[in-house]
Amino acid sequence: MRRREFIALVGGAAAWPVSLRAQQPERVRRIGALSGIAADDPESRMRVAAFVDTLQQLGWSNGKNVLIDHRWGNGDFENIRTQAAELVALAPDVIVSTGGFATTQLIRATRTVPIVFVIVPDPVGSGLVNRLSRPGGNATGFMSYEYSLSGKWLELLKQLAPRMTQVAVLRDPTVIGGIAQFAIIQSVAPALGVEAIPINVGNPAEIEQAIDTFARESNGGLIVTADPATAVHRDLIVTLAARHKLPVVYSARYFVTSGGLISYGPNYVDQYRRAAAYVDRILKGEKPADLPVQAPTKYELVINLKTARALGVSVPPSILARADEVIE
Repeated sequence: MRRREFIALVGGAAAWPVSLRAQQPERVRRIGALSGIAADDPESRMRVAAFVDTLQQLGWSNGKNVLIDHRWGNGDFENIRTQAAELVALAPDVIVSTGGFATTQLIRATRTVPIVFVIVPDPVGSGLVNRLSRPGGNATGFMSYEYSLSGKWLELLKQLAPRMTQVAVLRDPTVIGGIAQFAIIQSVAPALGVEAIPINVGNPAEIEQAIDTFARESNGGLIVTADPATAVHRDLIVTLAARHKLPVVYSARYFVTSGGLISYGPNYVDQYRRAAAYVDRILKGEKPADLPVQAPTKYELVINLKTARALGVSVPPSILARADEVIE
């Protein structure tokens, strides 16, 4: 080979890496997502759609420059533990977690993978973050409510059923949220002339037996707390309330759209839109430790008037005037 040709060849080779890098496609990022309810739940579909749509508006297209791995707990805590470990093993760039239990399992599995949580009632008290303004670890996200909201549920129920003297509280006693929500309701109950009675969330047969037993007493009402298991069994709970004509206050809108009477709580679907914005910021280099935990900006009151008529409940005009949504 002539010297001139050799120099030209070497000089051209020096430019190859730059040229090849310019031709390489954008690196695909990976997002894990863990939810305590089922994949085919209508609420799940709405949440996922809100999350994916917001990501796309921010420039992230699922299947192109980002891949989303979904895992579903189906209201089974052991299953949630397993799914959390599987997600962490995939080494995603960030994980979106729904609920306090799922988030706790993820943090136990990793202290390095960024986590954006939604629908967590007390992240500081649960030990998930150091403080709201600067979380300090690998997790941040969006609170569902303060536990004091539980007392509002009882106040609302008493307005709907003034003669109520006892309230059954459907909760899970094995998680912090279930214990705390009942404790607040129990503390408010005496001032309203009501006795609070816990009903532990179990399998469908156990739930049915407990509510059937409670409903034999007169002047009763029911509060359904925020929990993956109550969400999974909401159709059964709504059916039992209708069977016994029990006035019920629920923790989330999706109970009311399923035929429940009334709910008061944050907009959970909106939290997924806001979570997508945090995921975007993390994928662009920001750290969860520096992103503040955000509280709901608004609580929504949703009423199903068709259910109210079926139950024989007269909704006071003062409550109707405050409603954010009325289902006819």
